[in-house]
Amino acid sequence: MAANRTTLIAFTALAPVSWGTTYAVTTEFLPPDRPLFTGLTRALPAGLLLLALARVLPRGTWWWKATALGALNIGAFFPLLFLSAYRLPGGLAAVVGSVGPLFVVALSALLLGQRPTTRNVLTGVLAAFGVGLVVLKAAGALDPLGVLAALASTASMSTGTVLTKRWGRPEGVGPLALTAWQLTAGGLLIAPLAFLVEGAPPALDAPAIGGYLYLALANTAIAYWLWFRGIGSLTATQVTFLGPLSPLTAAVVGWAALGEALTPLQLAGMALAFGATVAGQITARPAPAPAIGSSPGRDAGDDGLRLADAAAGRSRP
Repeated sequence: MAANRTTLIAFTALAPVSWGTTYAVTTEFLPPDRPLFTGLTRALPAGLLLLALARVLPRGTWWWKATALGALNIGAFFPLLFLSAYRLPGGLAAVVGSVGPLFVVALSALLLGQRPTTRNVLTGVLAAFGVGLVVLKAAGALDPLGVLAALASTASMSTGTVLTKRWGRPEGVGPLALTAWQLTAGGLLIAPLAFLVEGAPPALDAPAIGGYLYLALANTAIAYWLWFRGIGSLTATQVTFLGPLSPLTAAVVGWAALGEALTPLQLAGMALAFGATVAGQITARPAPAPAIGSSPGRDAGDDGLRLADAAAGRSRP
């Protein structure tokens, strides 16, 4: 059981590690000042591909639930993410996302009925303090709109994570289909806004095409499938405490590939963010087992309190 749980955490962690490369790819290979088109190109092709593989459509209330989750996790998150990536240095843009655990702790209390624990709050503060060390050191060079976009994208993704945990997924529907629904819905929401605000698609050279292919396939289709699969079996706070792996990856990529300097104070902030990630996994405790005869957590419907966090460690197909 422990080995399965560790494996599940490790595979889920690959998602934020992949997302940590988004900023370098965006700034180095993609057309400038096209956050909406970039979000659309990342989301919609990946969603349609997974939808073709899953061959399952939403039913009943899941039409609006999938749309809501797609708006939060994709439709709002992607444009805000890329806006911050265009306006902030890569590592710093990603580091702001490590305040996500604090958002999730608060939202879990409101939407999942999970009372905040001292451990989770302190661990979240530790991650946020690490963010502060990095951001405040370079405050003079930061773009305010970029910082606000990064914070807003984190809030949107955090809300989507908690609601994904609350609603679970329909009986007989796996994480591949749930991922496909959200990516497709989010991409369709971005599409009209992208063409209205940014106009016709830009001309793409070979590096841009390669960058978009990477973002759509590895960075989105595969990474989001791993992420939503993890949400189904781990607690919302466990999953979100993997988030600091994204800024750590972005900082390493920025230093190794883009020549971005890291001061000792910024390195200390990175260490604190990594410590929060480890503490969020080691100190987490599974919830009590559900009553005999209750659902194992595949379909929570509208009752988020029935989600079986005790099923953490049992990977789903």
